[in-house]
Amino acid sequence: MTVTENYSFFDSVTRSFDKAARFTSWDPGILEQIKACNSVYKMKFPVRIGNNVEVIEAYRVQHSHHKTPCKGGIRFSMEVNQDEVMALAALMTYKCAIVNVPFGGGKGGIKIDPKKYTAFELEKITRRYTSELIKKNFIGPGTDVPAPDYGTGAREMAWILDTYVAMHPSEVDAAACVTGKPVSQGGVRGRTEATGLGVFYGIREVCNMPDRMAKLGLNTGIEGKTVVVQGLGNVGYHCAKYFREHGAKVIAIAEWEGAIYNCEGLNEEEVFQHRKAKGTILNFPKSKNLAVNTDALELECDILIPAALENVINGQNAPRVKAKIIGEAANGPLTPEADEIFIAKGILVVPDMYLNAGGVTVSYFEWLKNLSHVRYGRLEKRFTENMNKHIIGQIEELTGKDVDAKEKLFIEHGADEIDLVHSGLEETMVNATREIMEVWKSNPEIPDMRTAAYVSAINKVATSYAELGIFP
Repeated sequence: MTVTENYSFFDSVTRSFDKAARFTSWDPGILEQIKACNSVYKMKFPVRIGNNVEVIEAYRVQHSHHKTPCKGGIRFSMEVNQDEVMALAALMTYKCAIVNVPFGGGKGGIKIDPKKYTAFELEKITRRYTSELIKKNFIGPGTDVPAPDYGTGAREMAWILDTYVAMHPSEVDAAACVTGKPVSQGGVRGRTEATGLGVFYGIREVCNMPDRMAKLGLNTGIEGKTVVVQGLGNVGYHCAKYFREHGAKVIAIAEWEGAIYNCEGLNEEEVFQHRKAKGTILNFPKSKNLAVNTDALELECDILIPAALENVINGQNAPRVKAKIIGEAANGPLTPEADEIFIAKGILVVPDMYLNAGGVTVSYFEWLKNLSHVRYGRLEKRFTENMNKHIIGQIEELTGKDVDAKEKLFIEHGADEIDLVHSGLEETMVNATREIMEVWKSNPEIPDMRTAAYVSAINKVATSYAELGIFP
């Protein structure tokens, strides 16, 4: 039996936590409280599917209440189990702390294969799950706020919202009970691409640090770097898109059925459309098929982006990985054994616990929007445009020269909701990257960026507990 087959995801998170805790000075009791899952809700409920009744297994975990509400996605997958949901909830606590989003970590999951159910059946399952959460006070704008995850999207979040509103008809802030909703239901523009864009911003900031790039033998910046993306779901697609648009070459894309390679670069939209038409990414024009998707993980490249599921890189295949930077777009794609191998090899791992925080960051913006009941940009957009037009007019009058028409349009533009969301996400990811790197630089004994990120998270969560007076 391999290590991967027998591996506990929550144990992996705990081991990384313990590794980082040695570099802090907090009381062991505080560290134990931070590490523990505060509330674990395992449920089973019946749903009629066709002529039969199925008993559905589901979970919701609230890892930490140092900040409220708790926040975390809901996934639909046959791989859902208590260990996985606990691990993902813990990662959400640390993730929110690192990017300075005031939530405790949470996570949920329903153990089903969504492909085996009709939309009507999925709606029944989702609504029943929501009602179970309501019964135990495991959902609410100030209690616990779910979001999309693997196997779910805006549609499921709309069902959750509608069920919650039906059972709380007079709650004025009910729309804030869940994020990742359609824009028409109180969602925020920019949420779809948020995680992939956040990954890009985080990797870009690392690549803009000359000292780190020098250690890896790479030039500063994104342009010209070769990228391999594992996973062409929402996150992988947008990772590939933003890297390509900023001058990197996406030389390989992998999915569960296999992988494709082209040293001149791939266009993610063309690959996506090919898969939509053919049912597979394989045999994409002007590309080479790789036998299995894990082959792509071992290609020579500058940046490797695992954007699928956990534990895809472990003690067995890590020695064969040739990338210089690994950006964890997925949750837990590396095992602790892989981490140790990459530290020894000098490969820089940019950890999931902050790198894929784009989703929760923009979910935070959506939550704030729902509580304020006003769209971002509505109050200031026209004022900004009018002021900018006036400034350009004054410049043209004083200089006697017309500003270029294209530049004029750009300068006059007042920020829309999506502009403000992207700007806020960029600010969040840049600052988080710099904070983690500062922690790493301040203690040369910290072995890697993941440990530095955990140290940053532990210090912030422990400080919250200390300031609440919970611990002496």
